[in-house]
Amino acid sequence: MSGFILGEKSKQTQYFLPDTTRIPVTLIKTSPCYLLEVKSAPGDRYAAALLGYGKARRVKISRAGVWKKAGVVTPLRYLREFRLDRLAQFSPIEENKKKGLIINNKKIFVGEEIKPAIFFQAGDRVQVTGTAKGKGFQGVVVRHHFKGGPHTHGQSDRERAPGSIGQTTTPGRVYKGKRMAGRMGGQRVTIKNLEVIAANEDGLLVKGVVPGSLGTLLKVQPPVK
Repeated sequence: MSGFILGEKSKQTQYFLPDTTRIPVTLIKTSPCYLLEVKSAPGDRYAAALLGYGKARRVKISRAGVWKKAGVVTPLRYLREFRLDRLAQFSPIEENKKKGLIINNKKIFVGEEIKPAIFFQAGDRVQVTGTAKGKGFQGVVVRHHFKGGPHTHGQSDRERAPGSIGQTTTPGRVYKGKRMAGRMGGQRVTIKNLEVIAANEDGLLVKGVVPGSLGTLLKVQPPVK
């Protein structure tokens, strides 16, 4: 099966398979997650589904209109779109003046809460996208795994230096993209082909680790080949 959902990184732990093999797993909390809008290709120029996740403490009036239009009472913190082009089996529907989607023979309408058990089951492969942890300003040894300079022959202060960063008169400059010290982390990261270990009413258990710290917003969707 293939589907999509929003969630947050809850915890990393270990899991024992039936053959007693121990594997690392990550629990992704997905409740509450609602379908807020369905965009179709002819009218909106592309096919997408707008999802909302998490309870918000402070809400802007302009954002509140999005989920109120969908009939959702819970103030939602995050709003994210999922492109439906990558889903093999989906089609927009409209029943009783309510828009919705059919994905893998499963119907879901605007305003309904999305449960992981609807789209996912054990053994499925998914990709998880989130924001990596910020590491601050780091040197080349930490940021790019440089070896560093020699520790002997008078090199008392060059153990973690980057070394030469360019040539002399030609070209007389440092090339763009040169690996140097700088801010590390905080970028958007996607981990592909993670295996779903279990899917219940309010969360997903996936094999391996996912980007970000605890509480990071995550997008779970089918892997892109």
